[in-house]
Amino acid sequence: MSAGFSVRVTKDHLVFSAAHFITFNGTICERLHGHNWRVAVEVDGPLDENRYVFDFIALRDAIQKLVLELDHHVLLPTEHAAIRVIADEREVTATFEERRWVFPREDCILLPVINTTAEEIAHWMGLQLRESIRRQPGNKVHTVRVEVEENFGQWARCEMDV
Repeated sequence: MSAGFSVRVTKDHLVFSAAHFITFNGTICERLHGHNWRVAVEVDGPLDENRYVFDFIALRDAIQKLVLELDHHVLLPTEHAAIRVIADEREVTATFEERRWVFPREDCILLPVINTTAEEIAHWMGLQLRESIRRQPGNKVHTVRVEVEENFGQWARCEMDV
């Protein structure tokens, strides 16, 4: 008989407040608004010699670092076909059709995503976590799963191989 193992971390402090806007249905662009986003992460893999899949504390610290990076910022997509984002050392200008937003540079996080949806944010976080997990000596994790809640009860999840 075989068994599968996973480790899941979600904490009250794995929350970040951030503003964003997304596009949908081709030409509709939301107004700038914010959420108190919540994050959970889970990894799957075999037990190591210590009988761990992955150290809870290391996983918590890795996701906490990402949460702190995004907290109290405006999240802007750099890969969107219709949202243009231009940044210099002082400010960031984002445009969509006739709309224009200008933000102080230190208030923005430029994410290499197509749209700042919960799904894309979960994917970006998953990519960052995957690299962090790969750097851990002896790690045998084979899957990472990141969940991002943008509003109470509205979760997006991204799962990827490590």
